[in-house]
Amino acid sequence: MSVAGLKKQLYKASQIMSEKVGGAEGTKLDGEFQDLERRADTTSKALVEILAKSSDYLQPNPTVRAKLNMVNTVSKMRGQEQASGYPHPEGLLGDSMIKYGNDLGAASNFGGALLDFGESMKQLSQSKDALDISVKHNFIDPVQIVVDQNIKDVQHHLKKMEGRRLDYDYKKKRQGKIPDEEIQVAQEKFNESKELSGKSMVSLLELDVEHVAQLSSFATSLADYHRQAIGILEELSRNLSERSANAVASAKTKYEHRPVTDYRDAQNSNGSYAANPPSYSHAAPAHYPVLPQRPSIKSKPLEPCCKVLYDFVPENEGELGLKMGDIVTLVSQIDDNWYEGAVHGQTGFFPVTFVEVMVPLSH
Repeated sequence: MSVAGLKKQLYKASQIMSEKVGGAEGTKLDGEFQDLERRADTTSKALVEILAKSSDYLQPNPTVRAKLNMVNTVSKMRGQEQASGYPHPEGLLGDSMIKYGNDLGAASNFGGALLDFGESMKQLSQSKDALDISVKHNFIDPVQIVVDQNIKDVQHHLKKMEGRRLDYDYKKKRQGKIPDEEIQVAQEKFNESKELSGKSMVSLLELDVEHVAQLSSFATSLADYHRQAIGILEELSRNLSERSANAVASAKTKYEHRPVTDYRDAQNSNGSYAANPPSYSHAAPAHYPVLPQRPSIKSKPLEPCCKVLYDFVPENEGELGLKMGDIVTLVSQIDDNWYEGAVHGQTGFFPVTFVEVMVPLSH
């Protein structure tokens, strides 16, 4: 640093101490300039903070965001044009669902539902990628240019103006000890910096029309993304509702009643009973044909009993599980739809239509 430069730094330091400690007053800037400086400062802070918060909004995970920035930096150093994209949580969830959906198989109701849901999550992730690209291109990049150029230009000129003001005030305060020509030069440099600072702040504030257009583009990108998301999720909801309804219908057909005129008609050619048992409910059932009783034989037990025609899986407390071919001891008939009986040491209720009475209850 030259001797003149060193002296100038000493003058500035001395003036700062005089103002902060001694209460000396520096050159006052006019109200119009102060208002311009206040608005430029607020605009600068807004752009810098909104730029950072926008990146946080698009990439909320700070750890992954830091890793992504590092990868992007390394890619630029290597001259690679494209860097890795942000791993959206929707995509990660979709990958997990698709993996287990494939493991279960599309024929499984749950597996098929996982595949549907996983594909929808992948579509949401792709929409999020499109949102990121659009916002970065139309909002983040233009604002970053303003931060890197206009705002830095304003800060540079204001900092230089403040330094020249301190130098001018120090020399002006020591008028008589410092040549008038030197004071005049200091004043001219201060005024020059003030003018350049004002121009740079005006240039920044004149960009407000562009900032509004950039915000509008941001909002449009968000609206497009959410419209796509709504469409994807509504279609997923319809698919899952339809799949759920089909699953319920398929479950009900397992217990669909098939009227027969003779219990032997319900048997297959190999002598086993049909796989689908009749339906049952606590409400009054549809008309069931009366099954003919087999002729009495010596081996037939004397106590009231029945033979199970279909497997019955209990769904409520108190119901008795049955296996096809079991002989169940009849305890009582609850109503037209339900018997109470005992088998394998357990007692409970079971549907009338799932059994063939061998020895009826005595009334």
